[in-house]
Amino acid sequence: MDHKSSISGQKCDQVPIVSMLGVDYWHFTTHDGGDIYVTKFGLPFAENLLPENWFEREWFDQNRERLLGTSTVYKVQTKAVAERSLSLVVKWCRVGEQVPFDTLTLNKFAMAEFNSPYEEFSLLMEMRDGSDIGRIRTHKPLAIYVPSERLKLWQTGRSESKIAQKKAKHRDIELDVYRQYILIYEWIKGASVVEVLDQTSIPKEKHIEIVEQLTKKATLDLATRGFRVLDMKPAHIIVRATDDKNLMTEPSGEIAYALVDFELLDRTPEHELNVKQTRRTQYLKGQSRRFGQVDSSPFPSHLHHVNIMGVDYVFGHTESTHGDMWVAGNLPALFDFFLPERWRRTKRVVLSKTNEVYYTKTKDNINIVWKISRVGEKPDFDPADARGREIIDAGYNSPFEEFALALELSRKGVSTVYPRAIYMTGLEFESAEYIEDPRRYERHSALLDPEGKPVLNSHHNYITIWGFWNGLDEMLAEEDRPSCEGINLDLACQSGYISRNDCESLMEVAREKLADAGMEDLNLKGDHMILSIDRNGLLVRDSLGIPDIRFCNFELMRKNQR
Repeated sequence: MDHKSSISGQKCDQVPIVSMLGVDYWHFTTHDGGDIYVTKFGLPFAENLLPENWFEREWFDQNRERLLGTSTVYKVQTKAVAERSLSLVVKWCRVGEQVPFDTLTLNKFAMAEFNSPYEEFSLLMEMRDGSDIGRIRTHKPLAIYVPSERLKLWQTGRSESKIAQKKAKHRDIELDVYRQYILIYEWIKGASVVEVLDQTSIPKEKHIEIVEQLTKKATLDLATRGFRVLDMKPAHIIVRATDDKNLMTEPSGEIAYALVDFELLDRTPEHELNVKQTRRTQYLKGQSRRFGQVDSSPFPSHLHHVNIMGVDYVFGHTESTHGDMWVAGNLPALFDFFLPERWRRTKRVVLSKTNEVYYTKTKDNINIVWKISRVGEKPDFDPADARGREIIDAGYNSPFEEFALALELSRKGVSTVYPRAIYMTGLEFESAEYIEDPRRYERHSALLDPEGKPVLNSHHNYITIWGFWNGLDEMLAEEDRPSCEGINLDLACQSGYISRNDCESLMEVAREKLADAGMEDLNLKGDHMILSIDRNGLLVRDSLGIPDIRFCNFELMRKNQR
């Protein structure tokens, strides 16, 4: 849906939800043309967070208090909305700026960079959610406000190369080098430990010892949860004084504290590895049960269960590219693994000399093959040849047909590579004149997405994403170790795994398998099939000793018409 011009009058379930780095935001366009991304913590106070209720020039100048620190950060009171006013901390994000470390810290963390606003909120949310080992008190992240004004580069203080590095690391977020990013936090009562100690009756000679001990404890508490703040200092530690001029304590007797300022929050190297492995494990287990019963619990509001041509999908938008995606199966948790920013810019290997087919390892360490669909193109075959005419008459399958055929073959006991997701690119062509064969678009016109739009749109390109064959999903979910290596039939012949005669025999076996399943590949070739090589370097064979065949190309496959 189109973004509304203000929050007023909008129901939350009608507001677009954007997921960035694992955090869901309610995305509103403000009255001045800017953007505000509101977290689950900020949603109950969305009206107060509108910039006109705290950032209006005269109000902001009169109701702000500059807070200590090297960054631009203020405490500000919002205007009353429905008789409620909030105390906020608003901080200008320094992503892309030079980190002003002292010499010791710079030598220790020479490659450190300020977090982008979305990184900062994502890491903080993750740290706050680690409740299984206790929690660290922090102020709550409420929203990210991005004013519409675009500044000159010299006004931002940013380095274009630093911003480019951030964008390369996280391509699922939009980061504009010319726009400001203002992080909005709740105000947390108290002050820095140094300030509060001066207000207590604790002897001055003990202040340094208390500060050092509390800084050490906060650092250890962070590390226990797998995090670190690269510029940890007493100013980040918030405490409160009691009426008897002492420091407030926990029931355990330890000093009660909260942390603020997370522009240099980072995972520890050990936790970073653990997070990546955990995500991969979640993915593998999810794939092994993706076509189970549809989850009875509600889908996230930005995702939907759909069934197209007998195949279940999780449908949603790819906000970073303004495209759409259908992830095969019933598990919403798998959707984020296939967002285009997870695989489009990773290092890739060309797998075909004639088609746009690529292998890559995603940012989650997942092996996939992605192909640009040729739906709408006219097959390049000789119309004077009988088989050529038949292929031209049939035309290339749509991505949805390819997935349906692959899964039908699997149900009938014919091995295939795994269909994972279909991605419709966000780039929209003004004209569909390049479409040589419009028949698929016409046939699919009644197939609609949850918003009532055709799932096959001639103004967009489509990419199919397949599993890179290295073992059964069920086996990988139990043991994250490839059980085999795939090699296409042509390459197996060239590499000496099978003879030319065996290759021709396997082609005939493949035709028979398809025919028994009621299907045919109109242009069956050796690179349309994969053989498996086990861990001992031997071909995997069936009970009859015939090399196991797995089909991997479905663009000219069809149900048998003969």
